[in-house]
Amino acid sequence: MRASISFPGHSKRRPSLSGQGKSATDSTAMTEGEKKEFKEAAVSYLDHLYRVAVHLTRQRSDAEDLVQETYLQAVTHSHQFTPGTNLKGWLTKILYNLFINSYRRDKRTDSLDRADVESGVSWLESLEGSIGKPETELLQTELQDKIREALNSLQEDFRSPVVLVDIGGFTYAEVAEILSCPIGT
Repeated sequence: MRASISFPGHSKRRPSLSGQGKSATDSTAMTEGEKKEFKEAAVSYLDHLYRVAVHLTRQRSDAEDLVQETYLQAVTHSHQFTPGTNLKGWLTKILYNLFINSYRRDKRTDSLDRADVESGVSWLESLEGSIGKPETELLQTELQDKIREALNSLQEDFRSPVVLVDIGGFTYAEVAEILSCPIGT
């Protein structure tokens, strides 16, 4: 039996994983075919993981490292994934936990308006619509300042849910599961 991994509101077909009946506590190892299916399904979420990682780390190179470590951990511990459940959420939880374990210890406080080393463009400047009429640019600048001020004023524990909901596209229930906290906190 094949279990399709699908998410409401997403029309893009994702690879499916077989083995619907297996549980995370099943001690039998995955077959090579199941490992290959898992890797293909996980790779389909790398763009999503990278977007979330960029907003968590605020650095493209750090985000790339975080996504690579996430994929490595996911493949290494793929036997713990229950087929038929939310693979995107499972991968994002791994990414978030790695971020907390590594990057939060470093106590990095990078500015949202600091230019990226590779592109020379800050996150705020990369937003669409920054080029246009003078009044549009003025409003965009004011909005960017307010967003920057608001995000910088948040502690990491409060900024992460905002990033996961607004940038990652997760529901509140999924964010609560990823952050291991009750919904609504």
